[in-house]
Amino acid sequence: MELCRNRRKICPIMWEMPAATMKKSVTRYEELADQLSSQIRAGLFLPGERLPSVRSSGRVHELSSNTVLQAYHLLEDRGEIRARIRSGYYVAPQAPSSPEKAIEPAGADKARPGSIAELAFDLYRNAKAPGHVQFGAGWPSAELFPLAKLTRALKTSVQGLNLNAWPVYIQDANSELSRYIARRSLQWGFDGTADDVVVTSGALEGLLLCLRAVAKPGDTVAVETSSSYMQRCATEQFGLRTVEIPTDPQHGVSLPALAAALKKGRIRACLFTPNFHHPLGASMPEAKKRELVALLARHEVPLVENDVLGELHHAQDRPKPAKAYDRKGLVLYCSSFSKSLAPGFSVGWALPGRFTKFVRRAKWTTNTSSGITTQTAVAEYLKQGGYEHHLRRLRRSLASLQVQAVQALRRHMPSGTVIVPPAGGYLLWVQLPRPLNAAALYRLALQKKITIAPGAIFGSSPHHQNCFRLNYSQSWTPRIEAAIGTLGQIASSMRR
Repeated sequence: MELCRNRRKICPIMWEMPAATMKKSVTRYEELADQLSSQIRAGLFLPGERLPSVRSSGRVHELSSNTVLQAYHLLEDRGEIRARIRSGYYVAPQAPSSPEKAIEPAGADKARPGSIAELAFDLYRNAKAPGHVQFGAGWPSAELFPLAKLTRALKTSVQGLNLNAWPVYIQDANSELSRYIARRSLQWGFDGTADDVVVTSGALEGLLLCLRAVAKPGDTVAVETSSSYMQRCATEQFGLRTVEIPTDPQHGVSLPALAAALKKGRIRACLFTPNFHHPLGASMPEAKKRELVALLARHEVPLVENDVLGELHHAQDRPKPAKAYDRKGLVLYCSSFSKSLAPGFSVGWALPGRFTKFVRRAKWTTNTSSGITTQTAVAEYLKQGGYEHHLRRLRRSLASLQVQAVQALRRHMPSGTVIVPPAGGYLLWVQLPRPLNAAALYRLALQKKITIAPGAIFGSSPHHQNCFRLNYSQSWTPRIEAAIGTLGQIASSMRR
């Protein structure tokens, strides 16, 4: 009785709590089963994959083999795993799993519900979802690339690694690749050597390294009114201020507006895409590129040029980059093979002009070097001499696909929709009649397993709200045609 009184004094709330509200204690094996179930749902173990052995799980979780067996038996009773005699336990084929989550970059926790950041992350996740019509993807369809030949080249590059030489992680850029890029740049009007080439992990790294060479945190950089979401994030994370220069969907950045901004004396550098602008598709005429370079030279302002789509021209001749008109070394040229040959290989390069030494050192301090095996694989493919043939076929395919996409959009989208077909690339900028909202169209289309890229993620201007970017690089099939029709029906219903 005295013990009861002590208990009542020590914990009166527990003493008076009704039995029905007492929390059920969880055993160790139930706890382990729930933990493994969560891991299966999160996709750490896929259907058909083997779970860790009973002995291994016991060591990791500091549990007896009998406790682990009880947990596995509980999961087996739930239908989440299956036992195989003398083999172990495997995730059941019908085991539930969560949809693939987007890998969010640093700072993603700042994204507010309904914000542009959240919208961009949502698009990134859904642009990888299987079974969707991927008009919203930012990369070309894999079916356009010589993947079998690249795989053989990659195998050759791995077999050719000399493990007795210096460790591969401190090797310099592939010399054959650098020479090829330098030779190819001669066709574009450059005057450089392999020593002027800095091989990077894709074009985005090249842009970041070049920005580090010409600006410091707090400086102001001129950008186009529309630009890729990742490029905008990169400038923000580097601590740069940006001033947007009006950009025409046909002829590119406004030189009078740029000249006015330069007169104020606060522009440290420019970050532009003169050829096949992403996402607008604009291409600056050659005379305008020449004038742009001359204008910046008079003010001694560097230009970081993004030419990642330069090889994907639909006309006979490749448009020259702005770098071709550079006589003072102020144009830092960036491109990659990601959109023209090897998506996923992340092999890019920069030709930084007078800033080459700084960019090379910045590259070395950032990640030492880019992937040696992928560099060697691309160099091996290029050495075989099939790149030009591949490019010609790729350009023809994209030009044909663009015609079909534009015709379908004009048939199905509401009257008043404006489309300006670009002279290259694989992306269309579609302007819906106001007051239609492209972000709302994106969410409604997603319910039909169709993705588009709403214009709001490409710039802060209110003029983007009724625009979206459409990727037309997939093979034209009845399913693709039907998806365009569905977009048109949704947009028309929104208008009503």
